[in-house]
Amino acid sequence: MDRGPDSLGVLRLVMGMVAGGAALCVPGNHDEKLCRALAGKAVKPMHGLDVTLAQLEQAGPDVQAQVRSFIEGLPTQLVLDGGALIVAHAGLPAHYHGRGGGRVRSFALYGDVNGQRDELGLPVRRDWAADYHGAALVVYGHTPHAAPRWKGHTVNVDTGCAFGGHLSALRYPERTTLSVPARAVYAPHPAPCPFRKGRVGPRQQAAGSP
Repeated sequence: MDRGPDSLGVLRLVMGMVAGGAALCVPGNHDEKLCRALAGKAVKPMHGLDVTLAQLEQAGPDVQAQVRSFIEGLPTQLVLDGGALIVAHAGLPAHYHGRGGGRVRSFALYGDVNGQRDELGLPVRRDWAADYHGAALVVYGHTPHAAPRWKGHTVNVDTGCAFGGHLSALRYPERTTLSVPARAVYAPHPAPCPFRKGRVGPRQQAAGSP
């Protein structure tokens, strides 16, 4: 959402895949902010949200209502493979698995934040995965890294595609990742980061490898 040139096209693709049974989806923090804007609440149209809202304004009220309904109906987390696999946008500690409520949703959307911001104005996030000892494998993103980041029984597959890095996916139950380079730098990152298009073609990684 927001970071690329065609958020509305992505929404239509994802909504169609979910409706057709070809995909499952969880919301991210950008989706949540868009939903608040569509509900008429005051939000700052930053980080590409202004472009997304302009596209939805041009699409008309029916499409806006469909998008809002879709995001509002998304589950906070996916509990898959009998509870052996958890998917949440920003991750989820074990005591929140399978649970609902405001705290669970906030953690799933924004991660382990403490309300503080760093010198660049970015939220300070604690590394919840460093202390995770749950039985389920947790797949998440939100905080980008140069490559899929395995830590214990978690994997972060956000590899900064919007910032010119890679788009990464986890193959399950094989527990291998596949990364393909971004076609362009779609948005500037506010901090110096190692994302680059230096590699050509897909890059595979096994669980736990650097």
